Amino acid sequence: EVQLVESGGGFAAAGGSLRLSCAASGFTFDDYAIGWFRQAPGKLREGVASIVSDGSTYYDLSVKGRFTISSDNAKNTVYLQMNSLKPEDTAVYYCAAGYLRVGYIAREITEYDYWGLGTQVTVSS
Repeated sequence: EVQLVESGGGFAAAGGSLRLSCAASGFTFDDYAIGWFRQAPGKLREGVASIVSDGSTYYDLSVKGRFTISSDNAKNTVYLQMNSLKPEDTAVYYCAAGYLRVGYIAREITEYDYWGLGTQVTVSS
């Protein structure tokens, strides 16, 4: 059974930091891209960052330079280090797994097959 379990959400002040974790199981980790997405109240779910097994990454422009995605392949876990947080980063954050595409880092919702339940991140001004 495929499982993606997010943790590490919570409250932070603007300018602060949080680190999210996504623990994956039930599939061959190296065969999948892992992405972080977020959904704020009343808004569509959007891509934040993605990583593939060779360490290549993708970042949305809204988080580039502030967020860092990384993976520990031995632990089948992906992290999202979020620094310089802004109130507009407030959202439910989801991790997702999508089958690896050669030469491409999946970044669209439709390119991901499995989803976690999400973790809330709230940034106060």
